[in-house]
Amino acid sequence: MKHFYIITNEQKDKELALTKAIVAYIREKGCSCRFGLNVRTGAGEYPDFCAGEYPGFCAGELPKDTECVICVGGDGTMLRAARDLVETGLPVIGVNRGHVGYLCELDSETVYAAIDELIGDRYVVENRMLLSGYCVKQGERTPSGQALNDIVIHRSGFQQVVNFIISVNGEYLNTYSADGVIVATPTGSTAYSMSAGGPIVDPRAELLLITPICPHALNSKSIVLGAEDEIEVEIGARSQEEAEAVEVSFDGDQVIRLAVGDKIVIRRARARTRILKLNKRSFLEILRKKMGTYS
Repeated sequence: MKHFYIITNEQKDKELALTKAIVAYIREKGCSCRFGLNVRTGAGEYPDFCAGEYPGFCAGELPKDTECVICVGGDGTMLRAARDLVETGLPVIGVNRGHVGYLCELDSETVYAAIDELIGDRYVVENRMLLSGYCVKQGERTPSGQALNDIVIHRSGFQQVVNFIISVNGEYLNTYSADGVIVATPTGSTAYSMSAGGPIVDPRAELLLITPICPHALNSKSIVLGAEDEIEVEIGARSQEEAEAVEVSFDGDQVIRLAVGDKIVIRRARARTRILKLNKRSFLEILRKKMGTYS
C-alpha cells in the first residue's frame, strides 16, 4: 500500500495532533496521505493543512488512488466510515482514541509500526457482514439504511414500555414488551447488544442477533437467527390512544421515527465491510484483554 486517507474525529484528536503526525510519517515513507474530519461539510480535499480550516470527509471525493482508510477516533468513527465506504470496497483500520474500542485495533503507540506493516503489504482483510433495513411508515417505504453494529428500535418521548411484534421470514415469532429491541451483527455483539444482556459472538460468524432492551418479562431472552433470515419489527399498540412512538437508529445515526402500525424490515446487507487486521491475536485473546481492562 502506498496511498492512504485518514478520517479523524476532531473531538478525540485535539488539534489533530495525532492525525498530523501520522500524515507526516506516511509522507516521510514516500507515500501519499490525505485526511478529512468525521463530519459532513461537503468541503473538498485539501492537499495540506490550511490555516486551521480542515476538510470534511466525503466518500465521493476520495482520491481515486486511495488504497487504505485509517480512522482516528473510536468505534463510532469506524462505524460511520464503514457505512460510508462500503460501496468503495476500501479496507479500513482504526486507531482508538476513545474508550473500549472493540473495532479499533491500533492506538497512538502502535500506529506507526502498523503503517510500516501496511506499506509492506503485511496484513489480512476480514470481511464483516452488515445489516440493511427499511421502514414502512403509514404504508410508505423509506430509503434503506445500513449498519455494521446494529439497528436499534427504542421508545421515544415517554416512560412506558412498547410492544414490539417480531416476525421472521413472514412467520410470527414473539412480542417483546420492552424499552426497545436491538438487531445486531456478530461485530455488534460486543456493543449495545452486550450491554443489554446479549451474547458475545465471534465477529467472523454469520448470524443475526435479536436482543430486547429492558424487557418486562422474565423469559425474554436474546434470539440467534441465521444470516439469511429476514426480521420484521412492528410497533404494537398498548392502549386505545395508540400514542406510542419509537425511534430507529442505524449504528446510532440516521434516526427515523415510527408510530403504532409502522414497522421496520431488516436483513443481511448485500455489501460487506473490509477491515484490516495486523496482529495475530485471536478474538478470545482480544476479548479477554478488553474485559479485564474495562471491567
